[in-house]
Amino acid sequence: MKKVYLIHGWGGSSSGGWFDWIKQELPKNNIQVYSFDMPDTNHPRIEEWVKYLENNIKDVDKDTYFIGHSIGCQTIMRYLEKLPKHKIIGGCVFVAGWFKLVNLEPEEMKIAHPWTTAKIDFERIKRHTKNFLAIFSDDDVWVPLSERKIFRDNLGAKIITKKKKGHFENVNEIKEIIAFFKK
Repeated sequence: MKKVYLIHGWGGSSSGGWFDWIKQELPKNNIQVYSFDMPDTNHPRIEEWVKYLENNIKDVDKDTYFIGHSIGCQTIMRYLEKLPKHKIIGGCVFVAGWFKLVNLEPEEMKIAHPWTTAKIDFERIKRHTKNFLAIFSDDDVWVPLSERKIFRDNLGAKIITKKKKGHFENVNEIKEIIAFFKK
């Protein structure tokens, strides 16, 4: 049976909006969904978030998938970097993922700085899967559309750009995610 780990973004939680919808829809397709409330969500730190996944996800295989929102996408990638080479997963969906952000307040810039400057080894990530979907919005105030190129060029991700979905915080469903699991 497929299983999905749903990782929320900065300041978020494991419930609300499209997360609740995913948790209802994927089980209808015989897919188990696990979601976590990540530690210190208002001040996310790479080491803490990746360690949290390492401590709470014990068994990954070809039926394991990840869905991340915003900083959750980076957390998933950084987790995958650390997996043993032989571990192969089914794939990843990244919603409003980023490597740089715009329009941040000074305090937010301090929190984001390690996430925007610590390198990610894309080749190590791609050892575990080559099945990536990255979903963006044309009016996201924090994630510029130029981020699409990084996901496409470095991960070979299929890119979907939605209209007027912001940072996907007030969105109740993302049907393209269900389609990803049906293919």
